[in-house]
Amino acid sequence: MQYYVIGDEDTVLGFSLVGVYGMQATNPAQAKAAWDKAIEDKENGIIVITQPVADMISDTVDKYLFSEIFPLVVVIPGPGGNKSKDLRTLVNKAIGVSI
Repeated sequence: MQYYVIGDEDTVLGFSLVGVYGMQATNPAQAKAAWDKAIEDKENGIIVITQPVADMISDTVDKYLFSEIFPLVVVIPGPGGNKSKDLRTLVNKAIGVSI
């Protein structure tokens, strides 16, 4: 099982530095294409997506957040977003275990 990230350029680059790959999205068409690619690979067990990108394809993301079991979707703040919680805390809360 692996992680996959969808977000702005800085977020995707940052995650790639620790071995988590993904796609950048700056508009709804790119967001949908990135989402489809993430879902296509059954090895992607956790999809990390920034809030601004999730908002672009909210119907699709909500389907997985509220009704699908797999993959797990973790929505994180985008650049300039709420920085009150770090990424580890957000992921731990979403999956229910400490990593």
